[in-house]
Amino acid sequence: MTAIQPALDGSIPPAKKTATRQRAEDYDTWLAQVWPKYIEAAATGRVFTCWEIADTHNLPEPPDPAHHWGRLMTLLRDQGYTRTAGWACSDRPTVHHSGVRTWRGTAAARRAAA
Repeated sequence: MTAIQPALDGSIPPAKKTATRQRAEDYDTWLAQVWPKYIEAAATGRVFTCWEIADTHNLPEPPDPAHHWGRLMTLLRDQGYTRTAGWACSDRPTVHHSGVRTWRGTAAARRAAA
């Protein structure tokens, strides 16, 4: 059992999500599921990380997570929906705050989402 330390104002922090994500059986099905969420994120014009969008929308893991997430972001960039915006520390629990690329949507993404 883990003790929870209340904040200085006495409030208790919310419990962290521990649910595991589903894993898609094939790449094309996975891509069809996640693509619209990334176009939607790009259309906002704000800076985001790949994991941030996946976590927010509880998107499934691809068949090959080590390679398919990066391939997704490369496809979005190559098709003109996103561009690189810099670097940040990842919030993904399994990567221990390692550096990750950040992305920003383009005008093409705003048109696609409209």
